[in-house]
Amino acid sequence: MEIESIRVERLYLKVAKQLSQQISDGNIQSGERLPSERDLASSFGVSRPTIREAMIALEIADMIEIRSGSGIYVRSVASKDGDELPDDAPGPLELLEARYHFEGDAAALAAKRASKAEIAEMEQALAEMESENRQAESHESADEIFHLSIAAATRNSAIHAAIRRLWELRKMTEMSIFFHEKLRSQGIKPVIRDHRAILEAIKKRDPNGARAAMQSHLKRVIDAIVEDGDDSSI
Repeated sequence: MEIESIRVERLYLKVAKQLSQQISDGNIQSGERLPSERDLASSFGVSRPTIREAMIALEIADMIEIRSGSGIYVRSVASKDGDELPDDAPGPLELLEARYHFEGDAAALAAKRASKAEIAEMEQALAEMESENRQAESHESADEIFHLSIAAATRNSAIHAAIRRLWELRKMTEMSIFFHEKLRSQGIKPVIRDHRAILEAIKKRDPNGARAAMQSHLKRVIDAIVEDGDDSSI
């Protein structure tokens, strides 16, 4: 008996493959401007983050060109194939959504459990983040250290491992690497005041405040990325 393995495909790739097929078949012509991400989300019946991730996949495959302030345009349709799309991996906005939930609760636990030494480590990471932000070349190592320090301060190894894995995927998958390199090239850097608010709530031993500050920070990142779609820059 031959059995074909069941593969659950991510929603953004289903959208990207449909659009890729339309481009390959010539139903969407080279040079044609695609509808706005808001309109595409309505047409496909999916969220705007899903459309944003589909656009990233198509951009990586060199099927579209995103022109800031103008729109999303189809590149040459010659020899374009859906197989050129990135591997089926969590999209960058999926990872941010997961971080919103995991890291929000992690911050609340850290507010209850963090030692003075762990809080000092967060303070040091924040200081290094400020230093990195002043450099011409963008870095994110201090940002990662800050967030993983909070995860470690939960004193829950499973939570720490889950959050560490989300950060690893952020640096490993083709989608996320492309996405974050583009953000860095646009000069977008970690927002110090958001991270300071998270740290202050942890120092005050305020679990609800720490959770709210972390989730506010990550939601602001998600919203800024999604809302930016109408201006056609990622």
